Amino acid sequence: RTVREHKEGAPKGLKFSVVVVSTSRFEALKRGEEVRDETGDVIQELMEATGYRLLSKRVVPDDVEAIRAALREEVERGADVVVFAGGTGLARSDVTIEAVKPLLEKEIEGFGELFRWLSYREIGSAAMLTRCTAGVYRGSAVFCIPGSPHAARVAVRELIAPEAPHIVKHARES
Repeated sequence: RTVREHKEGAPKGLKFSVVVVSTSRFEALKRGEEVRDETGDVIQELMEATGYRLLSKRVVPDDVEAIRAALREEVERGADVVVFAGGTGLARSDVTIEAVKPLLEKEIEGFGELFRWLSYREIGSAAMLTRCTAGVYRGSAVFCIPGSPHAARVAVRELIAPEAPHIVKHARES
């Protein structure tokens, strides 16, 4: 079967959640401060432009249990796609991958490979520093991407938005 034939029957109008992983933004929100979340806004804008519906957008701290709880809650809420932004680098506090990866039933290695390849074309060898990944959790597509607005644009426009329905279709096949 061709790729086009393979994608037929994929669900339309997916519901998505955005989880920005940032301790500093989380703490500022707890203090009642207004926080500008450009990366979350970019993800929301591009996903909605594709016809997907925002279910939830939130900020969590760089904490393994908080990240895992957010994933469980968003999937239970009905998210077909959950996008985590931030915490994919090499700093000691970057724990998004450590939190999410063990929960994935299937990992989509190609997502990280393609994202790093797209990034390499723009920023060179520094692209190897991102540990972004994707996979399937309880029938939902899960993506972990860097926290910069530019990275979000590349990941969503080039990879996530075009393939999310196809991934969800396969994730829900028995």
